[in-house]
Order: sequence, then structure tokens, then C-alpha cells
Amino acid sequence: MDPALFTSTRFGEVTREPGNRVAFWYFKPSHIPRDLALTTATIRALSEADASLGRLQGLGALIRDPELLLGPYLTQEAVASSRIEGTQASLSDVLRAEASGAPSQSEDIAEVERYIAAIRQGYELVSELPISQRLILRLHKTLLSGVRGQEKRPGEFRRSPVWIGSASDNPDTAAFVPPLPDDLPDLIGDWERYVNEPGELPTLIRCGLMHYQFETIHPFLDGNGRIGRLLINLMLLEEGRLGTPLLYLSGYLEQHRREYYERLQAVRERGEDQEWLQFFLTAVRRSADDAVARAERLVEVRERYLTEASGSARTSLHTLVEMIFSNPFITVARLQGRTGLTAQGARNVIKDAAARGWLQEVGTIGRGGRMYWVARQLFDIIDSPWNY
Repeated sequence: MDPALFTSTRFGEVTREPGNRVAFWYFKPSHIPRDLALTTATIRALSEADASLGRLQGLGALIRDPELLLGPYLTQEAVASSRIEGTQASLSDVLRAEASGAPSQSEDIAEVERYIAAIRQGYELVSELPISQRLILRLHKTLLSGVRGQEKRPGEFRRSPVWIGSASDNPDTAAFVPPLPDDLPDLIGDWERYVNEPGELPTLIRCGLMHYQFETIHPFLDGNGRIGRLLINLMLLEEGRLGTPLLYLSGYLEQHRREYYERLQAVRERGEDQEWLQFFLTAVRRSADDAVARAERLVEVRERYLTEASGSARTSLHTLVEMIFSNPFITVARLQGRTGLTAQGARNVIKDAAARGWLQEVGTIGRGGRMYWVARQLFDIIDSPWNY
């Protein structure tokens, strides 16, 4: 890490391990500021993000059974957040694997599935625990257990230095070297207090600073980005800015990955906090607007399908509608497991749905030759390009 690039000490300083003449340079963050003057551009970005987030929160309150929309949104977030870290699984890969009901043989899919499990665990824990060291350690253990990275101390803070760069980098050539393990107790303690103390700054500003500081502290050997992005939604839920967690930023952050990393680094090097906050607030605004647009389209299709199902003699058709909105891929075994129908009875329901134009046969996939169908209209809404 080149100490000459770090020209501001507003958010921390470049230093070496005391008493070690051959030690490498690393960045030691300051405590998170409790007060911050906002520029006109930041205030404008905050106002726009607040308005968009408010529309999303209002929509979540109006939708009947908003929980049914969480499955597609959550999976899309997990796929995008994992892609930022280099995982290559697609949305259809993950949804098909989930629909199969069998353990995935793909390491990439398994990583996304662990992230989905961590997200769901976070939503449960935040209702009973504050955002705290205890919470993030439990999420981290869920995220990394049983997949690549399980050797990197799941559920434990790191005990060795790390650096950010290419695989061939070392502390001297890396773009960024986070604080040493001995610095973590103080820094994580301050981060925890900041998240849980009522502050003068608006929630979205505090959320942006929370995420910046978490990524800068880099408390784990692996999984810091995914946990840090998950914490954004948890903080908005805890502070009452979202009733239903329908905001997912990772699609925007994946599309703007280079700027995302550059903005975080610019705070460390040059103290450019306003530019980072404006980028973060833009991500919130555009992600919220995109979520509203998708939700409105999904709800319209869902209501139409439910109306058709209510006029059918097949009572299981209504159950099928609920199932394809949680995951647009369906198999005979999946429908059987939910309804208790015989295999032939499940096939008849699927055949009825296909005749109505709800389902499209995909064919057999995988070693077992299992037949899949997809609710194409729903999948296309979920998987359509992000409206950024």
C-alpha cells in the first residue's frame, strides 16, 4: 500500500505496527463521525433517496401478502451480491437448484444459497437482537459454513492481517491494507455503538457511513462485502425505514462495481465522504425505484392469476400461484410436496397452468432428468435488466 496516496487524515491515518521497523503500512480508521456537514449536492441526493424509499415502504404496506415477493427479490440480491465477489451463478441456476429440492453440486450455487440463508437469518435476528457483534458473527458463520471459505474462520473475527488487491499482491503492492487484528476490538466496538445510538444524522446518511466503516475495518478473512451489504437492509429495518425488506442495492452496486470500490477508497485516501454518500444515496434511490416498478408488475400478474385460479375447480391451482411467485421454477415433486397430490394429480395441475399460459416447459435438467417448468412472465420480470 502506497502511503503517499493517503493525503487526508479525516477518516483515519496510514501507520505501521509500533516498534517494528520492517512492518508494512496499513490504514487505521478513525471512529465514525457522529456529526457531519452535508453539502448541497448530498442534501439533494438524500431528499431524492428518502422520497424513493418512502414510496417503496408505502408499496410494501399496501401489497397483500408482501412476504410472497421476498423470495424473488432476496434471491436476486444474493446472486448480485455474490457476483460482486466473483461468484458466477445466474439467477436461473439458483432458482432451478432450489426448485429441485436436492443439494447443489455447484460451489457457486452453494455460496449463493448460504448467502440466502444468512439474509433470512438476519431478518429473523434483527427482530430480537440489536445490530451487534453477536449478530454479525452468527451471520458470518451461516454464510461461510460448508462452502468455499469455510477454512477462513466462519463466525470469528480475523486474527491475522489482510490486504485488498489481486491474488499476487502483498501488503506493499496492495491497494488497501485494513487495520491490524489488535485494532479490531476498539473499532468494532465504536461501530457497534454508532449503529445503535440515536444520532443527529439522517438514517440513510448513517447507513452509508456504517457500510463504509464496516468495509474499511474488514473484520473477517472472507465475506466482508456480503455481510456489509446485508447490514444495510437490516439497519433500515431496525430503524423503521422499511417494514418489508424489498430494497436490494447489490444489483446497482454490481453494475457500478468499479465506482463502488473507488468511492470507498477515496474516503480513506482523500476524505471524499460527500462523494461516497452521494453515490450510496443514488444507489438507494435507483434501487428503490426499480423495486417499486418490478413489484407493481409482479402484483398485477399475481392478482390476475389468482382471479383465474379462484374460478377453477382445481383448488391446488391457487397453491401453484403462490409457489411460482416465491420461485418461478416448478417440478412435479415440488408441487407434490406442497399439496400432497399424487404425481399424476400434480402433472394435471401443471398441465392446466401451462394451458393458461402461466408455465412453459423447460425440459429435463441435471443428472436425474427431472422435468422443469418455468413461469416465464414472472421470471422475465425478476430477471429483466435493472432499471438504472
